[in-house]
Amino acid sequence: MGRLDPRPSSPCRVGSNLIPPPLHSPSSSSSDQIRAAAAAESIEELLKKMAAVDTFLFTSESVNEGHPDKLCDQVSDAVLDACLAEDPDSKVACETCTKTNMVMVFGEITTKANVDYEKIVRETCRNIGFVSADVGLDADHCKVLVNIEQQSPDIAQGVHGHFTKRPEEIGAGDQGHMFGYATDETPELMPLSHVLATKLGARLTEVRKNGTCAWLRPDGKTQVTVEYRNDNGAMVPIRVHTVLISTQHDETVTNDEIAADLKEHVIKPVIPEQYLDEKTIFHLNPSGRFVIGGPHGDAGLTGRKIIIDTYGGWGAHGGGAFSGKDPTKVDRSGAYVARQAAKSIVANGLARRCIVQVSYAIGVPEPLSVFVDTYGTGSIPDKEILKIVKENFDFRPGMIIINLDLKKGGNGRYLKTAAYGHFGRDDPDFTWEVVKPLKWEKPSA
Repeated sequence: MGRLDPRPSSPCRVGSNLIPPPLHSPSSSSSDQIRAAAAAESIEELLKKMAAVDTFLFTSESVNEGHPDKLCDQVSDAVLDACLAEDPDSKVACETCTKTNMVMVFGEITTKANVDYEKIVRETCRNIGFVSADVGLDADHCKVLVNIEQQSPDIAQGVHGHFTKRPEEIGAGDQGHMFGYATDETPELMPLSHVLATKLGARLTEVRKNGTCAWLRPDGKTQVTVEYRNDNGAMVPIRVHTVLISTQHDETVTNDEIAADLKEHVIKPVIPEQYLDEKTIFHLNPSGRFVIGGPHGDAGLTGRKIIIDTYGGWGAHGGGAFSGKDPTKVDRSGAYVARQAAKSIVANGLARRCIVQVSYAIGVPEPLSVFVDTYGTGSIPDKEILKIVKENFDFRPGMIIINLDLKKGGNGRYLKTAAYGHFGRDDPDFTWEVVKPLKWEKPSA
């Protein structure tokens, strides 16, 4: 869109119409004054239209812990927790799949821990709320299949050197590229669309488990569309355009009761009033019926909700899932340190919005590349911010593990990450969310 020429000696062209400049002569005729007033009004209207055009809609979704894919993520991370609790050097690549009346755990695990896989599966499913076939899965009576082998010795020698390497010498567990993202639009330094979708899902689970909405069942999905304004690269949320909730329910509740309860007990406590207006659209169980859910309704598999796990479609994603992987897998640890770097850049005032990419080769400790983009919001050039990042963060896998204390398992540490997002969480176990005070040489005035 062309800019308005600020020079009073030149008219401004809007479409095919010429708007004459305002007249400043005290001897101007009344007709000239009318024309000047009309011109000013036209410019004001144009600016309003420009402001309206400069907004856009962006949507993020989330799923509850009872979604079949999320059930699998939680089982895989519960297995990881159990392994790390007894053996911090465990090497875990645990996958889970589920369908009606069945959960299967499979993958490659090398550990000294004594792990009861079947017990972990049943406990995880039970804690989610899958306690009968009516809700989608019966934790105590479903089939549990286990097919676990040890990590390939070829991978082990290349990455770990049979545990003879020092931490700084440990190579990446695989090739790949990972991203971290941060934005100043929320206190969590996360995208608002993602934060709201995630919190709606968590709230659904809360009111189900505490009995506020006893008709709820474990499975469910949420989605939020936010209207944004682009402020020179920074994202400014204006309003919530659409809220979508599809939640599993029992046979006793009506659609009207579902809508009323969701608005009162889920949406109102989560979405700040300032973002809701008379134009906000609500789609609450729009399909009309969602009784069959969980693994009975759909198959589930670990690692199929990677956008929900991260930034809700903002930033970028390298494609590697997190759950069920020990921290030598850079799909997980690389993404965690990249988030800490991006968040620290924004929190330290170097930018309002930032993405960090890091890439690896299997068996090689040093990252192949580190990339920073602040979308034009940086207070200093991106190349200077990149230098600061490299000076303040050690991207070698062994050092990431030490600096973020990623070998500490047990107490549900990784299980907590497997539902409602890996980032933007206020929890001491989420060490990658700790903002690092950045040190750099500021240029002399």
